Amino acid sequence: MIYLDHAATTPMRPGVWDAMKPYTDIEFGNSSGIHRVSRRAKNALEEARESIAAAIGAGTLEIVFTSGGTESDNLALKGAVFNESPRRGTVTVATEHEAVLDTGDFLRRMGLPVTVVGVDDEGRVDREQLVAAVDHETSIVSVMLLNNETGVVQDVASIADAVKTRDSQVLVHTDAVQAFSSEPIDVSTLGVDLMSLAAHKFGGPKGVGILYVREGTALEPVQHGGGQELGRRSGTHDVGRVVGMAMAMEMARGDRDEFRYRVSQIRDDFHKRLTAGIEGLIVNTPETRRSPHHLNVRFPGVFNETLLVRMDLAGIAASAGSACQSGASEVSHVLEAMGLTPGQARESVRFSFGWPSTIEEAEEAADIVIDLVGQLR
Repeated sequence: MIYLDHAATTPMRPGVWDAMKPYTDIEFGNSSGIHRVSRRAKNALEEARESIAAAIGAGTLEIVFTSGGTESDNLALKGAVFNESPRRGTVTVATEHEAVLDTGDFLRRMGLPVTVVGVDDEGRVDREQLVAAVDHETSIVSVMLLNNETGVVQDVASIADAVKTRDSQVLVHTDAVQAFSSEPIDVSTLGVDLMSLAAHKFGGPKGVGILYVREGTALEPVQHGGGQELGRRSGTHDVGRVVGMAMAMEMARGDRDEFRYRVSQIRDDFHKRLTAGIEGLIVNTPETRRSPHHLNVRFPGVFNETLLVRMDLAGIAASAGSACQSGASEVSHVLEAMGLTPGQARESVRFSFGWPSTIEEAEEAADIVIDLVGQLR
């Protein structure tokens, strides 16, 4: 299988499982206990927390462990609007991940104000339009750093600064789940109050992530119980997964520059081959301010669900959009927000590359895709 769906998930990096394994058997202790078995688990947990905090320029008390990006997004938005502040409004963007948009729908059903700002034909939100949507009721503004379907990068630092200038009481959240492998992530530079990350997007295990919570930010917990994570997220820690996340994060941060260069070369070569071999190919990913590892393309006249099935049979894994959508049957809300019709969105496929990708795989995949598109046409 030639795997070109790294935006959905990417394999664990070498050594991550070995680092995790002791905490699934030998060091099995509950990190909330007080005896020596628990203390060993607690020490590993806190060492991982220190490493993760350093990787994003945060303090250790600003790291909240979660089950992944979806939970982190939910905790950020719900925690902000249900805290002790009387403000209850949310402002976000039409191309956000479902974890943000569906949370917004839930808040709207609760009778709370939610504003969704549109984007241009490249998927970029207009900063002035976004800031204009902030009013006296707004509690939080949420803007994704790197879009999971098209790879467009939003200027979150500039947006955060503009929002804070308009109203310093408004919290700014960014879903940076897709961004850590390729983009420099420093919470001080970004200027955000809340940030979501998920380990399996940068070579760590599934089922674990973080929510960065700036010191002094009031956050109402979504789930209640044992009071772990300073009461912000109750639940027994999966120490092994946290240790694996910390190791993968350090590895991803260490080879970020090499990743950007190498993977962008692979992606661009793949793009050139498709363009040369497929008449009328249209690229949905913008040419500037984009990730090095996403390529969303449209094959006019070819239904993406049919193409994806044929690609799978030929040994190529790709997708029609977010992995949270049910295959290709769902029309991409991201592409529709960018102005594509439902029919055009159903002709679009997302290819995404990762740390294990090779130029040889991309060359072989391009030849197969070209042949399949020709057959289907």
